[in-house]
Amino acid sequence: MLVLVTYDVNTETPAGRRRLRRIAKTCQNYGQRVQFSVFECNVDPAQWVKLRAKLMQEMNPAHDSLRFYFLGSNWQNRIEHEGAKEPRDLEGPLIL
Repeated sequence: MLVLVTYDVNTETPAGRRRLRRIAKTCQNYGQRVQFSVFECNVDPAQWVKLRAKLMQEMNPAHDSLRFYFLGSNWQNRIEHEGAKEPRDLEGPLIL
């Protein structure tokens, strides 16, 4: 399933900046960045449970927010992209 993960982390303090880096790194481990604070994560249910638990552990609910959009299995028809960055094929070959 494809989950769109967005976050808003308060970076006014050094602790907030650390949380921002850790949340971004966690998202990078499960998906691809499509905007500064937006990741597309193509995960199975077990991976989703782990990802969500890690994100909830990193965030500070008094200062930060996370949003999860579940796009389902037919997600290719639910995303439209316009603009400078080329959309990435999440299921295509990964070249390192």
